[in-house]
Amino acid sequence: MKKEIIANERTGEKYTRVLHDSGLEILIWKMEDHSVRHAIFGTRYGSVNTTFKTKDDEDFVTVPNGIAHYLEHKLFENEDTDVFDLYAKTGAFGNAYTSFDKTCYLFSCTDNFIPSLRILLDFVQKPYFTEETVRKEQGIIGQEIRMYDDNPNWRVFFNMLEGIYHENPVKIDIAGTEESIAKINADLLYRCYNTFYDLHNMTLAIAGDVDEEEILALCDEMLIPSENKELISIVPEEPDTVAKKYCEQKLEVAVPLFNLGFKAAPVSNEDSVRCEVLSDIVLALLADETSDFYKKLYDEGLINSTFSSETFSGDGFFVPLFGGESREPEKVSELICGEIRRCMKEGFDKEQFEMIRKSYYGSIIRSLNNPEAVATSLINAGLRRAGDAFSVIEAVASVTLEDAEKFLSERFDPDNCTLSVIMPREGE
Repeated sequence: MKKEIIANERTGEKYTRVLHDSGLEILIWKMEDHSVRHAIFGTRYGSVNTTFKTKDDEDFVTVPNGIAHYLEHKLFENEDTDVFDLYAKTGAFGNAYTSFDKTCYLFSCTDNFIPSLRILLDFVQKPYFTEETVRKEQGIIGQEIRMYDDNPNWRVFFNMLEGIYHENPVKIDIAGTEESIAKINADLLYRCYNTFYDLHNMTLAIAGDVDEEEILALCDEMLIPSENKELISIVPEEPDTVAKKYCEQKLEVAVPLFNLGFKAAPVSNEDSVRCEVLSDIVLALLADETSDFYKKLYDEGLINSTFSSETFSGDGFFVPLFGGESREPEKVSELICGEIRRCMKEGFDKEQFEMIRKSYYGSIIRSLNNPEAVATSLINAGLRRAGDAFSVIEAVASVTLEDAEKFLSERFDPDNCTLSVIMPREGE
């Protein structure tokens, strides 16, 4: 077992990083006098990881879309009980999620932390699938897929991704399609589990007023050593240009919804934090609530309080985007692209840049008092396999106005974007 302390001089905070003999990376951030304790057990396995190979495979294998999400559902059931019933006995709140590039199992509690952690480590390492239980889950997940197909906010986002990407599986719903999940069986689930739930591909992140030695003793007892499978996961090659510039669908909405996404080249794990920080700052400089441009759009009735921006990024994809409600989404799109061109030519205001950067820094520092936010920063750093949980702080502290202007010119191409619109159904 290798142990090191990861410290940050800027904030005075620190946490412990342990590379366990089993192959698992364990990150523990002790937060004294906090009543809530939060733990996340995550693997670098999400919806985009459909083509992969290990050192034991002769060639790459491709599995059905949605299998990572399907596997997450099934892990909560073992042969004789339901995991949520076990958490109920310790008083912990358990949950899980599958994203595009990770799957995480988590719980929060105020008492009985070690018994709750025992539950987490136990069920994630003990898959139990049968053909009967797999078929039963197909109906449940199929219903979930149909529900999201009618969700305007979900559809406006995925329609945008379908417009941006030609081949990348990030454009496909995390849960897959009814056709793809019909191909999933117990053997496929076991193959994907044994490939991606290798402890060398996973991280355990814990934050709160916890006892590090108790945690490591439990890990010594429960972690099942695994051989490093030298996993490689790939996504198809992707053209630089968007697949479609405009996508439209009619659903039950009172006001049209829109997402405007800019296709940018994916970034390496080493560059991901800095690029995400720069993207967030540039989005805010362009059109956050303090900007003159936002006020212009708002005063003209082109947007309302739902207008927002975000950076959608991960393994193999990077999309800065704007979204919200507008009765004239195409006009809003044109004006945003015009503002980008203006800022490319004239640059950003230095005072505005510093105000946004300092506000961003302050929000991160405040989050250090929240065990859930701290555990999330730990798991993100661990699964990224580059930098540490303080990388965001250092990036925000060090980026410059010139960095932001260069980032704008390189990653916000107004001629390479997709506008996705959800229009009201006729007569509504």
